[in-house]
Amino acid sequence: MLPDDTRKRIENITAGTVIEGPSDTCTTIRNLLSASFATSTTVKIDFEGKSVIKEEQAQLLEKYSTENNLWVTDLPGEDRFLTRGGEARVYLAKDGKNVIKVNDAVYYATWLEFFNSILLHNLIFPNTAYSLVGFTKENDALLAVMKQPFIVSDAQVEIDNIKKLLAYNGFENTRRNDYLNKELGLILEDMHDENVLVSSATLFFIDTVFYTVSTISLQS
Repeated sequence: MLPDDTRKRIENITAGTVIEGPSDTCTTIRNLLSASFATSTTVKIDFEGKSVIKEEQAQLLEKYSTENNLWVTDLPGEDRFLTRGGEARVYLAKDGKNVIKVNDAVYYATWLEFFNSILLHNLIFPNTAYSLVGFTKENDALLAVMKQPFIVSDAQVEIDNIKKLLAYNGFENTRRNDYLNKELGLILEDMHDENVLVSSATLFFIDTVFYTVSTISLQS
């Protein structure tokens, strides 16, 4: 079960409130965005309509990056390229212990939704927590440069084990590889055997997509 302090921080994220106390760069960026923009409690609705908001948020992030030296100019070369997922190019970091993910946040209607998802991942799956390296731009599009531990799988993950672990943390399987936590107001999607790895009999969730939803609507 998730500890009480973790649940409280999750509740702050879904409520759109600023997370108090010491914070990492991901939390700082999320707080910056949440101070000016509302957290969405609808899922995959009106992506096109929210494109204006996403662009406004991108401009805010670009300004912040310039003021705080967060522009990344030394991305890994193609010799360190590992794979490409739906929203990110993945490279092996120079230290060989981490991966660098260059992410365009295409699965999210806004940048706030993206960073909410990152923080939710870090709270629920701390053994594969993301850190923000900074931002870059390609073809005038803003990209987030993230770092995450590099996990080498030593066995094939069993879907039933994924379901059991998520159920222990309050997530019910709604369809195929998608899950819902009604109490916390969270949707977790696409938890298949490419996004969850197993090493030394431990599950590592390496790619997650979280959305916040209204707990009131879920209970009605």
